Amino acid sequence: MAEKKIKVTLVKSLIGTKQSHRATVRGLGLRRLNSTSELQDTPAVRGMINKVSYLVKCEG
Repeated sequence: MAEKKIKVTLVKSLIGTKQSHRATVRGLGLRRLNSTSELQDTPAVRGMINKVSYLVKCEG
């Protein structure tokens, strides 16, 4: 059985954001604007995406 994946893309700059939000984006594997990361669909990852939802675009 294939594991579910979520594709996350950083669409807004981290300038002026909270330090914890920057760390969360980094934890999602996103480095610079328009960088994309494909992650497993787990509750932990969903929570991280929810925390920085105003910075990222999510597919999948």
